[in-house]
Amino acid sequence: MRNKIVAGNWKMNLDADAAKRLYLDLLNKSIDQSDGKMILIFPPNIYLQDFIERNNGSFEIGAQNFNAKSNGAYTGEVSASQLKSIGCSWVLVGHSERRILFKEDDQVLVNKIKTALKHGLNVIYCCGESLNEREQLQHKSKIQNQLALLKSFSLDEVQFISIAYEPIWAIGTGETASPEQASEMHDFIREELTSLFGLETADNTSILYGGSCSPRNAETLFKCDNIDGGLIGGAALDADSFSSIIEVLS
Repeated sequence: MRNKIVAGNWKMNLDADAAKRLYLDLLNKSIDQSDGKMILIFPPNIYLQDFIERNNGSFEIGAQNFNAKSNGAYTGEVSASQLKSIGCSWVLVGHSERRILFKEDDQVLVNKIKTALKHGLNVIYCCGESLNEREQLQHKSKIQNQLALLKSFSLDEVQFISIAYEPIWAIGTGETASPEQASEMHDFIREELTSLFGLETADNTSILYGGSCSPRNAETLFKCDNIDGGLIGGAALDADSFSSIIEVLS
């Protein structure tokens, strides 16, 4: 049975005091991870160890980025083994901002996923299309191509990978895919996973919606059959908003 997941991606936001206040506010809300519901937080890497040490079991903590190399002379980088050693349990791979701004191609992403799985980290693999690709009716082929790299992994490995569908045109813009658009794409992703790995594996893979998900639209989105939660950006930077989104996930 696939997990219901709400994950907060803080991106490169919040100084140390603000980050600590937000985290403590969330801890004080005594958020319950039950009935297959998982709550994840992806803060900037510099806050990971402090947050993991303070965690009371309310969340699982993940890293927004890491290097595919296990170790070596890579100034400024963080490895998967280092993340695992401090208690980190999840990583993001393939976010559009990493693909576009940092030129991470399919081979980089495959290498990152392989390294993460080797070190026992769960992966949220992101996929999504641009506005131009949607307008040119290329949105499904784009997602199909992005999911194809998962063929590099075995069925045993894929069970530790969740998918986040993030339409690029809706990330941080205030625009949101309509429930019909989101549902269509999540249904398509489930079909593609079935084609790649079979019905059982596809049915057990969590698929999250990301793209300006907020307390205003989360309940409607989460009612769609193949939407198993959300990868939340801006709304994850406010404790009340993030908690409200968690509450409507069932």
